[in-house]
Amino acid sequence: MEKQVLVAGFGGQGVLFIGLFLTHAAMLEGMNVSYVPSYGAEMRGGTANCIVTISDSYISSPLTDSPLHSIILNRPSLDRFENSVQPGGVLVVNTSLVDRMPVRQDIEVYSLPLNQLAEEHGFARGANMIILGAYIARTGIVNLDSVANSFDAIFKGKRKQMIEENRQAFLVGVEYARNNW
Repeated sequence: MEKQVLVAGFGGQGVLFIGLFLTHAAMLEGMNVSYVPSYGAEMRGGTANCIVTISDSYISSPLTDSPLHSIILNRPSLDRFENSVQPGGVLVVNTSLVDRMPVRQDIEVYSLPLNQLAEEHGFARGANMIILGAYIARTGIVNLDSVANSFDAIFKGKRKQMIEENRQAFLVGVEYARNNW
């Protein structure tokens, strides 16, 4: 089965890193994957999104106008991408930066106050890992252990403390999903 995930926000939120983690974890599980990043010329503060396709068979196209799942980190991204999620799909929303709830009734919507959670737990720069943990814990799109085993590879050459902080932020998200969704 093929599943496409759109992750969208603004530059500096770690949108592309979320996509890299999903891609790496799916590869560890032997899945076929594609990763298509897109970002505005401004980089930090500009638009950023990526599409990750995960499949147990050949991927005919890495692009889609209608992903099955979407992770939305800011209001402009919700306004732009809410209607593109497939009916029956999943939409995860950062309510810290999105001041309205999605209006669709034909999708599952999960919200979390991402920026507040990150600050409360001391992971201001790890908010993307929190939402990734919550998303994976809820959807099971990849195995949690596959993501946990991706930290050292993706953060290769970084300080061990930074790797551990991101791993802990990921676990905050997992715990949030288990207790609130």
